Amino acid sequence: MTFLEVSDEIIPLVAPLRRTLRPSVLSDEQASVDELLNRVARGDGPAFELLYDRVANSVYGVIRRVLRDPAQSEEVTQEVLIEVWRFATRFDSERGSATTWIHTMAHRRAIDRVRSAQASHDRDEKVARRDQVTAYDEVAERVEARLEQQHVRRCLEHLTDLQRESVTLAYYGGYTYREVAEILDIPLGTVKTRMRDGLIRLRDCLGVTS
Repeated sequence: MTFLEVSDEIIPLVAPLRRTLRPSVLSDEQASVDELLNRVARGDGPAFELLYDRVANSVYGVIRRVLRDPAQSEEVTQEVLIEVWRFATRFDSERGSATTWIHTMAHRRAIDRVRSAQASHDRDEKVARRDQVTAYDEVAERVEARLEQQHVRRCLEHLTDLQRESVTLAYYGGYTYREVAEILDIPLGTVKTRMRDGLIRLRDCLGVTS
């Protein structure tokens, strides 16, 4: 997507203002970025179009250096330029140039996107860790705590071969479902089903009650 195409998506947001706002008093070639931003702050839609054309590429460059990803960079560039239109009145020329103000806004928005993505990644990992079920579950823990190994082995004989192999690897070896599946070379879903059924039968055999 070129910036001309991006511009075509943003400009319609301010195009209706052309009919009501007074024309710019400065020529297009003479107007600096600072002057254009000041005019945008007064609600000058055409000035925003000119400002957009002046700064879009440099804003994209600032964001791209942070995000790396072209698609995300284009998206954040649009967000920043819309913010420029909405918050132009906050620009204070005594604290720096308009270009610096816009680039600072772009850099902050890019950093926010990185932090948001990292936070989302951290949440997903936390949920994954929380939802990860290991074969060494509550039933096995209660069995180990309350009953002797000999009794457990006797009850294991009542399981199917696959159930017994799965439970033994998990109970005695401490392997996870995924590791058991890799060792036995069977699908993970099969291991989970056999493990669950085996532990239920083992619980009933051992007389473990909830």
